[in-house]
Amino acid sequence: MAERSFKREVQQLRIGAGEVFRGEGILAITKALLENGVGYVGGYQGAPISHLMDVLADAEDILQELGVRFESNASEAAATAMLAASVHYPIRGAVTFKGPVGVNVASDALANLASGGVTGGALIIVGEDYGEGSSIMQERSHAFAMKSSVWLLDPRPNLPSIVDAVRLGFELSEASNTPVMMLVRIRACHVHGSFDARDNVPPALSVQDALSEPRRDTSRIVLPPYSYQHEQEKISKRLPAALKYIRENGLNEVFGPAEAKVGIVLQGGMYNGVIRALQRLGLSDIYGETTVPLYVLNVSWPIVEDEFLDFCQGKDAVLVVEEGTPAFIEMALRSLLHKAGAPVRLAGKGTVPEAGELTGRILLDAVAAFLRAFAPDLFPPEIRAPNQAPEIEIPDLTDVVPPRPPSFCTGCPERPIFAAMKLVEQERGAHQIACDIGCHLFSIMPPFGIGGTTMGYGLGGASNGAFDGGGKKRTISIIGDGGFWHNGLNSSIGNAVFNKSDGVTIIVDNYYSAATGGQDNPSSRANNATKSTNHPIKKALEGIGVDWVRQIDRTYDVAKMRDTLTEALTTSHKGPKVIVASSECMLNLQRRERPLMQQAIKEGRRVEKPKFGVDEDICTGDHACMRLSGCPSLTLKTLDDPLRDDPVAHVDQSCVGCGNCGEVADAAVLCPSFYRADLIHNPTVVERWVAGLRRQLIGWLQQRRDGKRLTWGSA
Repeated sequence: MAERSFKREVQQLRIGAGEVFRGEGILAITKALLENGVGYVGGYQGAPISHLMDVLADAEDILQELGVRFESNASEAAATAMLAASVHYPIRGAVTFKGPVGVNVASDALANLASGGVTGGALIIVGEDYGEGSSIMQERSHAFAMKSSVWLLDPRPNLPSIVDAVRLGFELSEASNTPVMMLVRIRACHVHGSFDARDNVPPALSVQDALSEPRRDTSRIVLPPYSYQHEQEKISKRLPAALKYIRENGLNEVFGPAEAKVGIVLQGGMYNGVIRALQRLGLSDIYGETTVPLYVLNVSWPIVEDEFLDFCQGKDAVLVVEEGTPAFIEMALRSLLHKAGAPVRLAGKGTVPEAGELTGRILLDAVAAFLRAFAPDLFPPEIRAPNQAPEIEIPDLTDVVPPRPPSFCTGCPERPIFAAMKLVEQERGAHQIACDIGCHLFSIMPPFGIGGTTMGYGLGGASNGAFDGGGKKRTISIIGDGGFWHNGLNSSIGNAVFNKSDGVTIIVDNYYSAATGGQDNPSSRANNATKSTNHPIKKALEGIGVDWVRQIDRTYDVAKMRDTLTEALTTSHKGPKVIVASSECMLNLQRRERPLMQQAIKEGRRVEKPKFGVDEDICTGDHACMRLSGCPSLTLKTLDDPLRDDPVAHVDQSCVGCGNCGEVADAAVLCPSFYRADLIHNPTVVERWVAGLRRQLIGWLQQRRDGKRLTWGSA
């Protein structure tokens, strides 16, 4: 079950010429693919591009009507490999995944694809994520484009530019026989706007038609001597063809006056931020009419030498706005200026920060610093000599406001797994634990503090390979069901079987690729109309040679989780031991059940919903339950009792009734203060009558107790 449904929005994909398309960036990209005769599409979900895969899945009937093949790939490498269909056949293909970690996974397939080159247009839509916080590391995809000689598009973040980039990307790919990467950041994915639609175009050659007439061009096969020829072809043929197409079709853009003593060179994706900075400095309006010339690199690689030098003609200084490090673009431009002997000062890193996201404030400061140094006369009078009090310095709150580490959702079925691990750790001491990419990575943070490394998606087990050497304690590896099917089955589990590793692997099976948006995977329990699901992980493990497998179908049973993990760590069985801990992702469970429950309540049907609480009279206030659970619904409550100074545990209204808090308290032999109360909507007549009797009895007992208490009247 994906994070959200686009069933209603995708109907806009059917509109044609003479109509206006309105929506967000990911829908516009899909529409552009259909307008430009794409023959097949695929990819792997991952922020900030996850929703593009969701849109394609929801639009599968429209794709089928046009004869477009849609593949939900097992990994980014599998997606890129699918573009092999465009090597020998004039079929346009597009795949999508996140960058840079997705590009890292895809790099092997990308290198082979770029070596042989393509006949049909091949477009790789990368959700670039530098600085946005959805990636585990801060890197850029730029290096991969340079390494493999893949052309890199970075369009301005508005719908017309993005749609044009899809069309031009296909044409550039075909003109130069080279795959093309197109970067879209989170703001481009979700920016709203409009553009003039065109008719959808079925592929000129469908994949079905290609199957009936197989083609083979040995010159595009990546084997010696052809691989040596490919390298020469990249330089002698493909690069000149690409530069010619970029120049003649105006893929890069110039804004502002033709003559000025300063200018700014920027990535296309940085355009909105730079224009906003210039607007705040009084040098541009909201429509982009700027008094400072801009050279917008909608193609970040390759650099068109004569375009850049023409832009620099007559200028004293140029600022390069480039996110992240290394400064690939800046270094290339410096080299061009040096070779040309141009007397132009080039400002870049130093004026623009070396690392970190280029936010609006940072861009404003960088552009202002550059212009004050090289063209202060451009500023309007109110900027040069402001008749206002200086801005109040915003205090640094990092030392005052406590950090808010990422954590699990309320009711997450992964919490009890790590609570059980903490209990085992208390009994048997600390173990070498390796984590994996996914929600379970949050176990590294408080309150669990479990695990010390994460090496890539599905590599939790592989990252413990060096420690599986027969020490006194067994290693523990954690991997999710999404990571298992992505890479883990072979790289982690298969590797452990082959090397006769004696470690323990916990597969956290929450029925979805939850961290990427809740998409189905092969072991999902859903009945997917277009994909094959319900393939048990246990069967795959047994098929690859794992003899010791334990299946737990309710992770909230903390005692069972604890005992099973203890068994895995102490058994005399040699070889890999795998625990498949299965419970549905609570977020997806709520997405599915909450609308059904609300509808039932609205219709007057009886609905029973469990709620948990803490008996304030029993709770001792030691808060061990919080240290072992970490649930956001568990908070503190200060009592009015003057004899009790410590606040007690309290369950707030965000509770989803998973029962983990009580299970943890029971397994850890904590205080019996947790209770369950069933909240009944639309109760029956008998239930109302019983509830009335209970209220009367409780009221009578309360009055009787109050009557026996000593009271003091006012003096």
